[in-house]
Amino acid sequence: MTPITLKPLIASLVAATIGSAALVTPANAGGSISLHLEPKNAKQEQAMRAGLTIYAIVNAVENGSIKQNGNNNSAGLAQIGQGNLGIVHQEGDDHTGTLVQNGDNNACGLFQFGKATNADVEQNGNSETCTTVTFGW
Repeated sequence: MTPITLKPLIASLVAATIGSAALVTPANAGGSISLHLEPKNAKQEQAMRAGLTIYAIVNAVENGSIKQNGNNNSAGLAQIGQGNLGIVHQEGDDHTGTLVQNGDNNACGLFQFGKATNADVEQNGNSETCTTVTFGW
């Protein structure tokens, strides 16, 4: 009797399922994808914080900023604590996004591109760093 290897079989089933799902989705259907990044070590934290700081310097941001380019966007930024850097940046139309920072010395950026994305980020604690990037179509 020949042994059956499940790994290629499972991969084929997953590919067939994804392929058939794509066939039933209307061409004009919207969607979005979101990536939330949190550093896992000190080097990653320093790199992410440096990127957010560079954004803040280039855009003359001191503690927090909401920047919107497009139509029908809504955004909110709430900071409870000291020394926080919060950025909400929206490019495109029909975005909704909020960033809430609770604690001290936190840094976070919420970046939304395309159209019709919805993202809410809450940062709790001290000296935390994160970035969320959302793309909508």
